[in-house]
Amino acid sequence: MSSYCAFSAGHPVHGPYHDHEHGVPSRDEVVLFERLCMEIMQAGLSWDTILRRRNSMRAAFDGYDVDRIAAYGPEDQARLLADPGIIRNRLKVEAIIANAQVVRGMRDSHGGFAAWVDAHHPRDKAAWVKLFRATFRFTGGEIVGEFLMSLGWLPGAHAPDCPAFARIALLNPPWQRG
Repeated sequence: MSSYCAFSAGHPVHGPYHDHEHGVPSRDEVVLFERLCMEIMQAGLSWDTILRRRNSMRAAFDGYDVDRIAAYGPEDQARLLADPGIIRNRLKVEAIIANAQVVRGMRDSHGGFAAWVDAHHPRDKAAWVKLFRATFRFTGGEIVGEFLMSLGWLPGAHAPDCPAFARIALLNPPWQRG
């Protein structure tokens, strides 16, 4: 089985994501929320599909502005479910709206989404999954693991011989400190 690092090299869609985002730590709420939404939308589909629809999803979900999404009502949900540029799955759309409300609440309880994750770091994957399932909607093991790995809270985003691994290691991602 080929690694994502080997597969994505030079790929027009996967290459830029692999080289510049995958495994790179971020504290930006929009980045974190977008990544969680991408992982939710990917469930049962290929990552290629998600990356190809990324710009359409970003536009449809108002740039992943948590406050705007948290305030979505039935008309917004209907608009999303009619949008051919995104993944039109009712459970996933409902989860994204509900999860925006959760993230908004994390500002008061923890100072934000990144601070909430930090408050629970480090944990093993099973403990993370249990925590996310108790906190968010539509967050199974693969979604949680990929979300945390893609943002540097869990190791494994890159093979040790991948050039991106060395660049990211210089950023001292949370998995190195845990």
